[in-house]
Amino acid sequence: MDLFGLTLGLPFAPIRGLIRLAELIEEQVELETRSPAGVRRRLEEIEEARRAGLMTEEEEKEAVTRVLGQMTAPDGERG
Repeated sequence: MDLFGLTLGLPFAPIRGLIRLAELIEEQVELETRSPAGVRRRLEEIEEARRAGLMTEEEEKEAVTRVLGQMTAPDGERG
């Protein structure tokens, strides 16, 4: 990169760094959402909350459906 390009690009370095950080966070969320260990951990947490009386049976069913739906949803359709 020449001096002129470096001079013009330098002010945007923090923005590029922030964008890369957001991409890394997105990748980590993707791994956690779809990994079998992460899904199992969330399902166990839901089951434990149900046993402790922190949620109703209906809420448990909804939470399990949501976790399994996130695991199988195509990219960009999770929420």
